[in-house]
Amino acid sequence: MQHKIIFCGSVGAGKTTAIAAISDKQVVSTEAKASDEVKSKKATTTVAMDYGVLNLDGGARVHLYGTPGQQRFDYMWDILSTGGLGLVILVDNTAEDPIGEMEFYIKSFKSFLKDKPFCVGVTRMDLGPRPRLGEYQEKLIELGRYAPVFEVDARSANDVKTLIRGLIHLIAVGV
Repeated sequence: MQHKIIFCGSVGAGKTTAIAAISDKQVVSTEAKASDEVKSKKATTTVAMDYGVLNLDGGARVHLYGTPGQQRFDYMWDILSTGGLGLVILVDNTAEDPIGEMEFYIKSFKSFLKDKPFCVGVTRMDLGPRPRLGEYQEKLIELGRYAPVFEVDARSANDVKTLIRGLIHLIAVGV
């Protein structure tokens, strides 16, 4: 059985790192040297996609696609989400308005999320403890959306796998 899950989020939220942490094969990445305001955050940035594969018990495979974080590459978001079963939104808790970023991605993937579940992974909470996870949940309720919210270290395979398990559960129960 084959599954496709999409990772989205702003530059530096941890998409590439999360996929690399759990992929059972070498990650295909389209990193390029940052040439705009992104270079103040990191040296490279994804310009097309990241791709990895997670092998599950019983022979099932989860294809993991990471979208570019820069809005100028948003045309890739629709391309990559085609055929996807669910969405992982990664949010950097040290960003200026992380809850606003979560809301931005929910709205940006609105057509995809009409009939697909999503979950939210909040990264870098060790560096920015606020907002707390409950504040993300409050915003989701305000938006009329249901999604689990997890604190995630994108470098930790266990954390990222917990996030994926949560999403796969939602896919399985048809939420």
